[in-house]
Amino acid sequence: MYIAPYVSSPLPVVRRMLILSELKPGELIYDLGSGDGRIVITAAKEFGARAVGVELREDLVKQAHEKVSELNLNGKVKIVQRDMFNVDLSPADVVTLYLTTSANEKVKPKLESELREGARVVCHDYEILGWKPDRVDKFCENPRLGYPSHTIYVYKK
Repeated sequence: MYIAPYVSSPLPVVRRMLILSELKPGELIYDLGSGDGRIVITAAKEFGARAVGVELREDLVKQAHEKVSELNLNGKVKIVQRDMFNVDLSPADVVTLYLTTSANEKVKPKLESELREGARVVCHDYEILGWKPDRVDKFCENPRLGYPSHTIYVYKK
């Protein structure tokens, strides 16, 4: 079941999300709706994390697998073609989302029931209604534009 369209997060936004999540080497990050895998690949390559990308679309999973293999990250990054509602999130230190507000609303009960104390959830542009973010970061991908073009929400359980 698709709950949000595929729109990739620009790489500067991905890096900012991972920095704000306080992702540490060896931690485990899940990206729900991982698309081409850019968040989990960046998490492994630049932050030393272990990463799981969960994506429903076969073409995007194939693309992500190819990139993971090309970068020799097979031991650190796992891409699964699965409905995000059928993946156990209990081992996650960090979960990233670039869904819509209504999609976040649908995944919220899963996050509440499965994530352990101290886990972080980082959302690009769309908040989780009813949760109070620990941090809201207005991020300007291109400073020459002079205004924030992205909002990143960070939640801690």
